[in-house]
Amino acid sequence: MRRIGFVVFPGFQLIGFTASSVFELANLLSDPPAYELSVLSEAGGLVRGSASVSVETQRLDDVSGYDTLIICVSMDLAQTSPAMLDLLRAAAPATRRIGAICTGAFVLAEAGLLRGRRATTHWMAARELARRFPDTLVDEDRIFVADQGIWTSAGMTAGLDLALAMVEEDLGRELARSAARAMVLYHRRSGGQSQHSALIELEPKSDRIQSALTYARSNLKNPLTLDELAEAARLSSRQFSRAFREETGQTPAKAVERLRVEAARLMLEEGRHTVETVAYEIGFGDRERMRRAFLRNFGLPPQAVRRTAQL
Repeated sequence: MRRIGFVVFPGFQLIGFTASSVFELANLLSDPPAYELSVLSEAGGLVRGSASVSVETQRLDDVSGYDTLIICVSMDLAQTSPAMLDLLRAAAPATRRIGAICTGAFVLAEAGLLRGRRATTHWMAARELARRFPDTLVDEDRIFVADQGIWTSAGMTAGLDLALAMVEEDLGRELARSAARAMVLYHRRSGGQSQHSALIELEPKSDRIQSALTYARSNLKNPLTLDELAEAARLSSRQFSRAFREETGQTPAKAVERLRVEAARLMLEEGRHTVETVAYEIGFGDRERMRRAFLRNFGLPPQAVRRTAQL
């Protein structure tokens, strides 16, 4: 049985701590249970997190015997004590994995565990991480990154993706998928997926334009012409085109391209389909058209995006 320790700091983000539920569900789905979970802190006892919620913890004074340690901190980037940094340095060679959710990456960086490694954190703090720790290779747009046993994730719900990827590494893809389904997650995001969603960033104001975008994402294989999208919005083509630009600041064609490259990137990073298949399934029609769209949006061709995700 693998011992998983969640190391919480005062003010820890409650949403990050919910990643522990992934291992709890994995235990329910596996026979015998695969994990032994502990909640740890530097001093032990009650530790108060966000939303005035406190958890009972054990004192972390011996890092031996843990398969995985996961750091959960607050968003205020508080200084880490020298004693805790020493514990994490001692844990690195003795522990198979050390992870950090959201700004927990700053704690690992302070301990020197991200030196020369790739890492990520919440997009709002990524540039500060890069500035304070220039020896860390910060990828500010990743959901999570695993590099030589050190795992870091973006903020908020990205901790669930990190934990699901750990379960997949331990117990296989199917059990991780079952855990995601049990958590009623729409889908499990790969580490390389962007922290930003095209649907969120477009942020239309009316239900009609939102309906057209939702229709487009669900039917990317279709041509998605202006007339087709206008019909989904129950507007004339002229009304739809004008309203769409006013609400999103983009043309419908540009927005559809963003939705397509977002979906294609996810398929490529999962690594189960050829470039030609992805281009066909996502509605690009051929790989050359998809290549040009990737260069416009990511500055990289599809093959490079796939290689980067597999590093």
